[in-house]
Amino acid sequence: MVPESIHDFFVASGSGACALIGLLFVAISVASERLARAEAGVPLYRVRAAAALTAFINALAVSLFALIPGHKIGPAALAVAAGGLVFVSAALLSLIRSHQVRQALGDALFLVGLVITFVVQLIQGANVIAQPDDSGAVNTIAALVIVCFLIGIARAWELIGGPSIGITHEVTALVRSHKHGADDSVDEESPHRRSATNG
Repeated sequence: MVPESIHDFFVASGSGACALIGLLFVAISVASERLARAEAGVPLYRVRAAAALTAFINALAVSLFALIPGHKIGPAALAVAAGGLVFVSAALLSLIRSHQVRQALGDALFLVGLVITFVVQLIQGANVIAQPDDSGAVNTIAALVIVCFLIGIARAWELIGGPSIGITHEVTALVRSHKHGADDSVDEESPHRRSATNG
C-alpha cells in the first residue's frame, strides 16, 4: 500500500513526468535537425534520447500505478525496472557496436547509474510484493522516482547541446590557462635576457 503521506508526491511526480516527456519530444525534434548534418553523432544521440525517455517513463509509470488503489506499485516498479534494464543492455551493446564507448564515457557512466537505479527499484518492488505493508520500500521507490527525474533531465540537457560546466572541467581549464600564462611570461623574458647578455 502507498502511504497517504506520499500520495501527493506521486500526483505531482506523475504530472511532472508527463510535462517532461512532452518537452523531451520537442528537444528530440530540435536536436535531430542539428544532428542530421553529423552522421557520426547519431548513435550517441539515440542513446541519450532513449535514456532520457526511459528515465521519464519509469517515473511516470511508477507514479501512476502508485495512485491506483490496492497493491499496484510493487508489480509496476518491478516490471518497469526490468524493462529499463533491457534498455540499458541494448544501449551498451549499441555503443560497443558503433565503437563509441571511449568517446561516450560520460554516457556510459550515466547508463551505469541507470542500471543501479533499476536494480534497486527491482529489489524494492519485490519487497513490496512480498510485504505489501512495507512503507520503507515504497519510500525508497519514491526516492528512485526523483533519481530518474534527475537522470532524465541531465540526458535531455546534453541531448539539446546545453553547455557542460563541471568542476573537473573548470579546474583543468584553470590549470591549463595558468600554465600557458606562465609559459608566455617566460617567453617574453627570454629576449630581454638575451639582449642584456649581448649588451
